[in-house]
Amino acid sequence: MEIGASDRDLIAVMRRYFAAQAELESLKAQLAAAPQAAGEAIGVFYDPRQNAEHVADLRRSHRLREEMASLMQRAEAWGRAASGADQNATSEPQSEEWQSFEKRADALFGS
Repeated sequence: MEIGASDRDLIAVMRRYFAAQAELESLKAQLAAAPQAAGEAIGVFYDPRQNAEHVADLRRSHRLREEMASLMQRAEAWGRAASGADQNATSEPQSEEWQSFEKRADALFGS
């Protein structure tokens, strides 16, 4: 199987996504334990105006979530483009094969 440039781009996007996800999970674990360790109320702890010590971590967690959403949108766009290309490349015999499958499925499961 040959890997094209767009496939390599997708792989890079997904690697970054999973790296950001791992970093966010680690950060969330740290932030979840911190209010209890500091003896602070959760509302106070997660208010960046009242918790200067952890404000950088709180902001980082928000940036990671935004980055992950953006990366996933890029991956989804790649998937839609690849799916569209696959549909355009579908030949007539495959369409007939698919129609035959649909008829068998309808007969088996009812429509």
